[in-house]
Amino acid sequence: MKITLEEVEHVARLARLEVSPAEKEELTRQMNRILQYMEKLNELDTAGVPPTSHVIDLRNAFREDLVEDSLPRDASLENAPESNGVEFVVPRII
Repeated sequence: MKITLEEVEHVARLARLEVSPAEKEELTRQMNRILQYMEKLNELDTAGVPPTSHVIDLRNAFREDLVEDSLPRDASLENAPESNGVEFVVPRII
């Protein structure tokens, strides 16, 4: 598969990018090099390779879900820049 200059122009138009003629030529060359590399990768035999979503084995570290008392109101408002004793006071945004 080979990318043509017209296809690069079409993609640039869809992305609403202004691309100079020199940039179009360079993008065409770069995209064709990428496709050549992908063709090389397609030559590899991956029949026995299991599909992976991550290169290292990740496991979630779940903790037991326990019901606990929440932080007391006074403690949560202690570090607030401004409070009215019941809630945080923040500037009004309209």
